[in-house]
Amino acid sequence: ESVSSFISLVAGIAFIIQVGIWSHTLVEALVTARREESLADDPGSVTTLNAISLISKGVIWTIVLLLVLDNIPGIQVTTLIASLGIGGIAIGLAVQNILGDLFASLSIMLDQPFVIGDFIVVDTMSGTVEHIGLKTTRIRSISGEQIIISNADLLKSRIRNYKRMQERRILFSVGVEYGTPADKLERIPEMLREIVTSQTQVRFDRAHLQMFGDSAILFEIVYFLLDPNYTAYMDTQQNINLAIVRRFGEEGIHFAFPSRTVYVKQEVDPA
Repeated sequence: ESVSSFISLVAGIAFIIQVGIWSHTLVEALVTARREESLADDPGSVTTLNAISLISKGVIWTIVLLLVLDNIPGIQVTTLIASLGIGGIAIGLAVQNILGDLFASLSIMLDQPFVIGDFIVVDTMSGTVEHIGLKTTRIRSISGEQIIISNADLLKSRIRNYKRMQERRILFSVGVEYGTPADKLERIPEMLREIVTSQTQVRFDRAHLQMFGDSAILFEIVYFLLDPNYTAYMDTQQNINLAIVRRFGEEGIHFAFPSRTVYVKQEVDPA
């Protein structure tokens, strides 16, 4: 009878563990299939799927452990859970930094302030997100090195996500020299408007004579680039700058450069 009871106990525990393995494998298969479908279309869902997979596996094996313990004679699961609760408080106080990073990781995965592939700026650091882990996030900087940031520190910082930029606002100034005739100064805003609107994927905002600077009369130009790509911005700005140089040359308008005029007053000796 004792042998039969032992075999039944072992068989029951083995069956529970096997069900846990099947459940774990099922979750892994479903998440992997969904991840492959979403990787190209929606990278943000990949991060959420990783969080769901982690939580699901944790729940599955917690249930398996409790069922196994409940089937072992002499073990009171409720008493054990109460003891683990008290011990968990002590452990939580000891590893609160690690737990902080873990909960920050779950917050990043669920809230998705950024996802893998996004270009972000955190304080003075910038780069492309390569990996979001349980404790740290890895960013590949523009210069090539990998930056590793704690998840808790990351969420405490102000993050700029340039991947989600839909259009780019550009403001720049042009300075012409003092002595430029007033009629030419009056025509310059219209010249600048024509130059900017001649570019593709551009929405012109304004061009005004802004101020009289120390050594130049300054014009301020604002436009929106409908393509957020940085290379597209630099190409467009380069075309605008070259067009301004050509147009000002045709109109006889000269760019200003830093200069200073010194007036010397000569004192006449009354004697």
